[in-house]
Amino acid sequence: MTDSTATTAGPGDPAALTGVKSDVARRLVLSAVDSFARRGYHATTTRDISVGAGLSPAALYVHFPSKEEVLFEASRIGHRFVLDSITAAAAGAETPVERIRAIVDRFVRIHAEHHTMCRVAQYELHALTDEHYREIAEIRRATDAVIREEIQRGVDSGAFTVGDVPTAALAILSLGIDVSRWYQPGRMDIDALAGNYVALVLSMLGAAPGANAQGTMPT
Repeated sequence: MTDSTATTAGPGDPAALTGVKSDVARRLVLSAVDSFARRGYHATTTRDISVGAGLSPAALYVHFPSKEEVLFEASRIGHRFVLDSITAAAAGAETPVERIRAIVDRFVRIHAEHHTMCRVAQYELHALTDEHYREIAEIRRATDAVIREEIQRGVDSGAFTVGDVPTAALAILSLGIDVSRWYQPGRMDIDALAGNYVALVLSMLGAAPGANAQGTMPT
């Protein structure tokens, strides 16, 4: 999501790109994300969420049975958006190096451009019910699988020399996710950030020198 207000969704907002039940429900999710990011999940009340969305204090319960359900919706939106985005990025490239470059570029950009949504989706998982956590964990496993498969293809083709594919995938995920924790608009140019992370990852994977000569992928 963008990080200007809790109730304004733009074309780059994950909540605007996925099937939330209604416009009011979308506003509640955006307000919840803003409140969770500023106050933390447990310190946020349903009143905070409803009023932040410009609604009456009890409006949340018309659209969601609980505060936890709003967190689940926000987390589902964020995780699904990431998975769909990196899958599409990989599909648009040909070689293993190009696919990893595309995946890392997109992954880092998402966690910078939508850092509030991603931070809540990643760091408030402890508050989900067991059932909801399992659903999110399934999306996370699918995201990990996309990256593992592309690294393994690179190893099999000789493009990468990394020895431990699962650990390499985990490192890539950890690097990108952590961007959402520290990034603030204006702190660093996103193009430069994404380009630096692409170079770091390709080096970590043992790609041949010059593999990053094409620079960062376009947005």
